[in-house]
Amino acid sequence: MNIADIESLDHDGRGVAHVEGKVVFIEGALPGERVTYARLRSKPKFDTARVEAVLKASSQRVAPRCPHFGVCGGCSMQHLELDAQAAIKQRVLEDAFWHIARIRPETILPPIVGPAWGYRRRARLTVRKVVKKGGVLVGFHEKKSSYVADMTCCAVLPAPISALLPQLRRLVGRLSIAERLPQIEVAVGDGPAVLVLRILEPLTPADEDLLRAFADEAAVHLWLQPGGPDTAVPFHPADAPWPTYRLPEFDVTLRFRPTDFTQVNHDVNRMLVRRAMNLMQVRMGETIADMFCGLGNFTLPLARLGARVVGVEGSAALVARARENAVANGLDERIDYHVANLFSVTPERLAGWGRFDKMLIDPPREGAVELVKCLGDEAPARIVYVSCNPATLARDAAVLVHEKGYRLVSAGIANMFPHTSHVESIALFVRR
Repeated sequence: MNIADIESLDHDGRGVAHVEGKVVFIEGALPGERVTYARLRSKPKFDTARVEAVLKASSQRVAPRCPHFGVCGGCSMQHLELDAQAAIKQRVLEDAFWHIARIRPETILPPIVGPAWGYRRRARLTVRKVVKKGGVLVGFHEKKSSYVADMTCCAVLPAPISALLPQLRRLVGRLSIAERLPQIEVAVGDGPAVLVLRILEPLTPADEDLLRAFADEAAVHLWLQPGGPDTAVPFHPADAPWPTYRLPEFDVTLRFRPTDFTQVNHDVNRMLVRRAMNLMQVRMGETIADMFCGLGNFTLPLARLGARVVGVEGSAALVARARENAVANGLDERIDYHVANLFSVTPERLAGWGRFDKMLIDPPREGAVELVKCLGDEAPARIVYVSCNPATLARDAAVLVHEKGYRLVSAGIANMFPHTSHVESIALFVRR
């Protein structure tokens, strides 16, 4: 029998133990527990395993709400109390700063937390016809697998969307293209939910009738996507407006296509924007850069607070929609947008956009190392960095602190994805 005492959690939410001098990563185990485990894979320096039985349970262990937890790969931490999830993610962030960059924040910010359930307003559901499972499956992938989980509900999707999963399975099963519809994308804004059906073959008239009836009964808007994300178009209602989400504290409404990147958790996003604005300490008339600006999630609040903002984004389509959002919110005179690949930006290109008093950076998982390397003698006095990857944030922080003369004044996490190991964070750097 394999027995282990769990010391901590790793960045994937697995319990970490040392057994006979070797590290073992154990799925389903929590710090402070004693468990028996089954080994899944053995490598020279570590083993991976899963829990068989919990001999001594953590006081922070809770019963998972979702009946599919443990099979579905969408969540990995439903068995851990929510406050403990935030504490573990904070430790992951602090460990990344220390082990990668050899720095520690001067102040740890309180974690940003929001609703634990029904928060996920964006999702990409896989669709697959599996005869052995009785027909069509619609859901997330199984854990560490390409198989689709056999789901009838989802506790992290909004309740109306969760309730639609069985209906979507039946609907797709009745379509002539049931085996040529691999994905349904969910986008829930402030109005009706949008479902984007990825179709690899044209619909028949009978298919179209089925979809219209479903949309009316479920009170959702249906879009069809025959190719890449930008080919998605409204199907029913054909004249349906694009979805929107609001940042009411800043009197901002953002309009977006349902295939655009937006934050999945609107409640936490609002709190994150508020914290970013507070850390930025916007002063009327300042010039602030918003790097990786997307649709304007931070750009528009910065402008609303009185700054002149330069937004830079690699996607021309997103910049076009960001400009439309600026006009719709009456802020276009305060914002200049540029299309540029910030992963290969040069000091000369950066200087061409002007001098910035402050800067906000919100990159994808790859981080912004080339951008921070470009900062020179006239670098911004203050940088707020929003990150979805602690490792690349720590790497970039090392450049800012050890090479560019900044202090890491504060940092903290935002629990954007409760019950997952995903760590969203925000950090403030101030130039010495």
